[in-house]
Amino acid sequence: MQAATTAPDMKKAASRGFTALAAIVSTVLLLLGGAAPAAAAAATGPGRNNCTRSCGGTDIPYPFGVELGCYHAAWFNLTCDLSFQPPKLFLGDGTLQVLEISVPNGTVRINSSRLLYTVGAGASAASGQWGWGLPRGGGGPFFLSESRSSVALVGCGAQVQLRGGVDDSLIASCAAVCPLDGDRRIVVESSGACAGVGCCQASIVLGYDSYNIQVNKLNASVYAEAAVYLVDQGISYADEVAGSVYGYFPEALPATLDWLTNHTGCPSVYRDGVASECVSSSSRCVDAGNNVPNRGRRCACDIGYQGNPYILDGCQDIDECMSPDIYPCYGICTNVLGSFICECPSGYYGNASAPDGCQDINECLNQEAHSCYGTCLNVPGTFHCQCPTGTYGNSSRKGGCVTIKNSSPVSGLGIGLGVSGGTSLLLLAFSSPFIIRKLKERKVKKMKEKYFNQNHGLLLQQMISHKADIGERMIITLRELEKATDNFDRSRVVGGGGHGVVFKGILDLHVVAVKRSKIVVQREIDEFINEVAVLSQVNHRNVVKLLGCCLETEVPLLVYEFISNGTLYHHLHVEGPMSLRWDDRIRIALEVARALSYLHSSASMPIFHRDIKSSNILLDDNLIAKVSDFGASRYIPIDQTGVTTAIQGTIGYLDPMYYYTGRLTDKSDVFSYGVLLIELLTRKKPFGYRSDGGDGIVSYFVSLLTKGKLFDIIDPQVIEEEGEVQEVATLAAMCTKLKGEDRPTMREVEMTLENLLVKKKQVPWNTTSRKYGDDETMAHWMSAEQVSTEASRQYTVEEETLLPAR
Repeated sequence: MQAATTAPDMKKAASRGFTALAAIVSTVLLLLGGAAPAAAAAATGPGRNNCTRSCGGTDIPYPFGVELGCYHAAWFNLTCDLSFQPPKLFLGDGTLQVLEISVPNGTVRINSSRLLYTVGAGASAASGQWGWGLPRGGGGPFFLSESRSSVALVGCGAQVQLRGGVDDSLIASCAAVCPLDGDRRIVVESSGACAGVGCCQASIVLGYDSYNIQVNKLNASVYAEAAVYLVDQGISYADEVAGSVYGYFPEALPATLDWLTNHTGCPSVYRDGVASECVSSSSRCVDAGNNVPNRGRRCACDIGYQGNPYILDGCQDIDECMSPDIYPCYGICTNVLGSFICECPSGYYGNASAPDGCQDINECLNQEAHSCYGTCLNVPGTFHCQCPTGTYGNSSRKGGCVTIKNSSPVSGLGIGLGVSGGTSLLLLAFSSPFIIRKLKERKVKKMKEKYFNQNHGLLLQQMISHKADIGERMIITLRELEKATDNFDRSRVVGGGGHGVVFKGILDLHVVAVKRSKIVVQREIDEFINEVAVLSQVNHRNVVKLLGCCLETEVPLLVYEFISNGTLYHHLHVEGPMSLRWDDRIRIALEVARALSYLHSSASMPIFHRDIKSSNILLDDNLIAKVSDFGASRYIPIDQTGVTTAIQGTIGYLDPMYYYTGRLTDKSDVFSYGVLLIELLTRKKPFGYRSDGGDGIVSYFVSLLTKGKLFDIIDPQVIEEEGEVQEVATLAAMCTKLKGEDRPTMREVEMTLENLLVKKKQVPWNTTSRKYGDDETMAHWMSAEQVSTEASRQYTVEEETLLPAR
């Protein structure tokens, strides 16, 4: 599978020759036997007692197996190589080591061998393929796991490009530069990620069984050597290559493969049911793969069951009541097949799945319904019923309490009334302040409960308690936030977005930002809930972090990390000629692109921000960008490219095609991002700018770019960066093209800016001028003729859009 330009390590493969040969013979016999042997294996494999189910500490669950008849089909045949101590497990013919097999996840963890590339002084690139024994062209069940994988390059002055699919499209790219001081040590960040000096990495979102790899030199006059790995995203390079010199590369690093049992989708009659290979009675057929359609199918246990769906009775009921941390229940938990029942105890009502969700029933409010015909006293979880003073009998029966007879009823009654009346007045005088205070507290408590439910509090509690990855998010009480902000004193106001006012506060010895909605209408509450739902799924260094929320007020409150240095808008549009340096602007643009690329393709479900603008980009003390204000954002199902929705956005930044059609896609964010690039280049405010001819900022900018008069509008502070400004301007024009399909994706924008920064870092080694030639500009993005045509078709969105600036 590897091209001549690579040099894989073959010594251990040779030492396993005999074992590998036996595996190959076994595989060939199965293939020659056609469907019948595979069917026999499926029938006999799970029930055999002499099948090897462990090798060197690695479990071998069915449909995988070692011996003939112990695996589902030929591709699930494994080799347990006893020549190693301890033994090692390999896929098929023994070239790909297996570290772990997961049937519930449908994954195999492997040792992914390095690919070595050498690019001599007379060459500019080297190419090869990654596959390492996997069957190519859809012939086998394995493909690189989507959303778990990345491509990594370890080397100096080189860029890797990963391509795949039927159209050989670009999937991922990154570049590693050389340190300025000539030290050949690899630099790794504290998180374990490559820092771009000596090594780099990029996420892979499309999983295939093989890829084409190209390694390009960043400096044509220098010899380059690099190792390329396809590996798991979570790997810490601090443990693998930190401090290493470029001549040393690890032989292999772990990667994860997804697998199928059949290349056809679930049959319609079996969809959400059981396909032939799904043997367990509590199993179902599921379509495999997220980002590549029509990939195939595999089996999974029904919801509420766990185990192996490929063997009889392999899926067993989960006793959810034994795992309260995963399946929270704050009442009485009862396990049932495939699920569980969580109920409030007797005497309580409400949502037992939420903390404090069960409220005491006041049985005394409806005494007859609870068979109480005497004096009723409510207590937590129950009530007491007794005959009134002066009576006796059965208070639970109507008429069951009878009067106690007295020889002097009139005198006794008078004395009793006098004593009891005096005592009552005395008690009332002493207890009235206490009663008033309790009534006020009860009223406040009722209001908090009302607002909590109005603000979808129970929904949020369930969402947070059922999501392990957002378990750290919490629902914060109003009392804590009042203390943190000095009762929301106006002196604590530090800003406001389109969806609320922001206060600065101190919570648990940390500085936080508390956001309160401006308007008490259902739409604002729904947007608040939307922002919590979106941010609870996001974890990215360039997206503002949600710390918690408060639901006990009429106006919902959100608590964020406090970003101390204001917004990009305030840094750009300062009085005077000096604003952000060019290096800071281009880095901020890249960080925003990374965040949007993550939201569009790497988050658990694609998220479209819908309101990208400079006032929604926060900057910390180091001018690191944080994308904020997700009140207008939308989740998009993975199998869809867009959604038709009500128009929301900001004048000047709004995608015209989204405005005219109501169709929201990832390219809507790309347009807004392109306007942001124009704002970074010109320091003009998009929502208020008009040229002398009445054109909006986008139309005028593209028109000047077409006419070769770009620097008539460019901020004078950055004009000296002529070549880089030209490249970014062309990228901005591409992002703001009228048709969404003509715009690049945010991942392509991210890689373009990454490459621009790589060029910038490589300048000290180049003998050429800093100024870029025509062949080095972004002609592959847009020709001059295309720009001209596009400029003539631009709509002046600002004149037609009546949406309020957010």
